[in-house]
Amino acid sequence: MKKVFISLFILVLPSFFLLGQNLNVKEIKIQTSAQCGMCKDAIEKTLTFERGVRKSVLHMKTKIVTVEYDQRRTNPDKIRKAISKIGYDADDIEADKKAYEKLEACCKKPDDPNYKPH
Repeated sequence: MKKVFISLFILVLPSFFLLGQNLNVKEIKIQTSAQCGMCKDAIEKTLTFERGVRKSVLHMKTKIVTVEYDQRRTNPDKIRKAISKIGYDADDIEADKKAYEKLEACCKKPDDPNYKPH
């Protein structure tokens, strides 16, 4: 009987640990100014290194990045600022001007005179 109890305890304990972790995971959708695959790669790579971000996927048709994050470690404003710092708009936060100027021509906004699509 003791072995059965210990076996059940060992099987159930990890489930409670994982359940507690998922309670702090949130999802946010952020509108970006991404234009091409290079933009997608840059934004997703940046968010990979952002503390608390678990997953990010930028959908190019909508230019919306969906981000899963641990709310104990980060928040939507920090995520938006991380995107802005590399030169892209993130919802109502405008792209950092110096970072935007360094973007490739295909990554610029279509109304920018320096914009050149692929």
